[in-house]
Amino acid sequence: MTKYIKELQNFFLRDKIIVQVNLTKAYGSTPRNEDTKMFISKTDTWGTIGGGQLEYLIIDHARNMLSEMINNDTLKIPLGPEIDQCCGGKVEVYLNIMTEKDMQLTLAAFENINNNLPHVYIMGAGHVGRALALQLQYLPVKCILVDSRSFELLKCKAGVEKRLSAIPERDIKLSPKGSAYVILTHNHSLDFILSAAALDRADANYVGMIGSRTKRAKFIKWYNENYKGKSTEKLICPIGTVKSQDKRPSVIASFVTAEVINMLTFHTNIKSNQGSDLRLVGI
Repeated sequence: MTKYIKELQNFFLRDKIIVQVNLTKAYGSTPRNEDTKMFISKTDTWGTIGGGQLEYLIIDHARNMLSEMINNDTLKIPLGPEIDQCCGGKVEVYLNIMTEKDMQLTLAAFENINNNLPHVYIMGAGHVGRALALQLQYLPVKCILVDSRSFELLKCKAGVEKRLSAIPERDIKLSPKGSAYVILTHNHSLDFILSAAALDRADANYVGMIGSRTKRAKFIKWYNENYKGKSTEKLICPIGTVKSQDKRPSVIASFVTAEVINMLTFHTNIKSNQGSDLRLVGI
């Protein structure tokens, strides 16, 4: 997500006069949730409130505001036949021309969100690990790619943290609460050790190890012999389980990415329902 913040910062620097769009209320079926933000200049946009006719109308309205220098406005829009959109819900949108202070506060708020995102540790910078990093760099998580091999980390072009670690189980031990761990190293024995370290974290929101059902059975046998009385219930292996025989790294990574994000969203939604402010924030 750091990549998005840099893009937004560049957008603010490039286009000095900008309308901020904030979806303040959403009723019924809507393409985005409340608090979703979008930014519109005379020639460009950043972010989305859901696309389609709704977004087209908002962009047109924002640019009229810029032309006439209208500081702020509120729109209430039904998402039905009136605007040729069939969601069926209704949204309320607040638009305002941003001051320099608004831009600074927005960047600070996004930075705060970024600092509190759930962490996803990719343990292994091989083909699938690097493919995962490429996809996770665009999602609302902090991704850390961990490996003991510097030459493999150097191959990763994703905008994520690359961490050279001689003792990767220590990275798991010191990671923040609620993290996700995707374990796919170059060594099955190391996979077992790291999976055990992740399972030892009672607060892990996802523990996945690459491999077959046979590998899972071998791991459980090894784990039960060495970690008596502890559960393997949280372990997901194979990872990214869908009915596909396609084993290309990028395809496997797409299934695993969906699995990890789904699990993190599930846990953060539970915390929100219990009164916590923690949630995955979309931009």
